Amino acid sequence: MTKRQLLAHLSQPSTWRGIFLLLSAIGVYIRPDIAEAIIALGMAASGLVGVLTSDPAPEPPQAVE
Repeated sequence: MTKRQLLAHLSQPSTWRGIFLLLSAIGVYIRPDIAEAIIALGMAASGLVGVLTSDPAPEPPQAVE
């Protein structure tokens, strides 16, 4: 993966949501005694990314001739 491809992936909101959710899952595994707090924090961070960013608009369909 090139640096340009990596930066393109990191600019997508879905990548950040996935990173937060993955870190939450790892945190639950490492600290099961505070699993509920870790899950809540991960979901909040993921939701915040969704609120503050937008996914790219889909391309309009091309006319078939």
